[in-house]
Amino acid sequence: MSHSKIISYMNIAHFIDHYAMLIFAAAVIVIAPTFGMTYGELLPYATPGFIAFGAGSLFSGWLGDKWSRRNMMVIFFVGMGLALAGISLVQTPIQLGAMLLAVGVVASIYHPVGTAMLVSNVAKLGKEMGINGMWGNFGVASSALVTGVINEYFGWRAAFWVPGIVCLIIGFLFMRDVPRSADGISKKSVAGTARVPKSVMIWVVASLIITIIASSITFNSVTVALPKIFQERLSNLTSNTAALGTITFLVYLFGALSQYIIGHLLDRHSLKNVFLPLALMIVPALFIASTMTDYGLILLAIVIIAAVFGQVTVNDTMLGKYTVDEWRGRAYSARYFLGFTAAGLSVGLVSILYNQGGFDLMLKSIAALSLFTVLGAVIFPQEKRA
Repeated sequence: MSHSKIISYMNIAHFIDHYAMLIFAAAVIVIAPTFGMTYGELLPYATPGFIAFGAGSLFSGWLGDKWSRRNMMVIFFVGMGLALAGISLVQTPIQLGAMLLAVGVVASIYHPVGTAMLVSNVAKLGKEMGINGMWGNFGVASSALVTGVINEYFGWRAAFWVPGIVCLIIGFLFMRDVPRSADGISKKSVAGTARVPKSVMIWVVASLIITIIASSITFNSVTVALPKIFQERLSNLTSNTAALGTITFLVYLFGALSQYIIGHLLDRHSLKNVFLPLALMIVPALFIASTMTDYGLILLAIVIIAAVFGQVTVNDTMLGKYTVDEWRGRAYSARYFLGFTAAGLSVGLVSILYNQGGFDLMLKSIAALSLFTVLGAVIFPQEKRA
């Protein structure tokens, strides 16, 4: 079995995972009037799905380790296809909420199971984690654009059944190409090779917990707020929503590029030597951005997005290097449960801070929170390679 083929399928799955979770966010403006509801009334129906996206990762990771990662990924591709196609058939908001919950449950499979399967088949961990992160980022960046185009020309139901059919096709190809034996770890894999004395392993764990919580809140706060920040602070440049959407899309592409670069750096340098400068970059960039507008804000947004997306690659590589294969699914499930739960809190945090003092207070507060990421980088030990 070709390890490169498994890696390719895991990259595609990462794209699908983030793309699928954001289709409704892009389509809700069109869906709401068909049910005689407003945007604000229909949006909460997606909440259970987002909760399941994080909470379900605990069970998914355990099942992947105890049963079969390959079979769990079959369920991911086929289940996602059926769930998305099912949304195109709903007739009531309750049915819509139930199907969005199904999407969230299926989407919870990828991060703990797919990431563990990827890590078990790579020769250069940092490089492949960076590339995999890019695919997920492309899913985030392209979902709104593609969904908007399909909405415009074919209607909102097609925005769900078209990617649903694509998922089913990929699922059947995955079953054909990837045998059950793919659950084993590759002899070439460098996962779990980093070594530190047992006496300092506690610092690895402490750094991971602090970093995952702080960086997840920072990541989600910035990505949730960015479109609105641009709408308010780029008004001298443009008020055209399409233009603002394009600017946001291009900024996210720098995040993808960052993950690719950081991944390569992690194969050439120690984790700490990449981790610490990246963490230090985020704090002043957020603080200065709190008062910026127009082109200066766009440039700082690129720096911030590059840093926070790069941090995701660092976090996933840290976990890959310090966990053995038989526990890796459960380790990633705990990582994503912790990260997605913290990220979920950030939506309310952004709302509260914005209402109290606008984006000036919000960005300065997130900058202060990012100091915990710096702390995590400082206490992280230098690893000894096996």
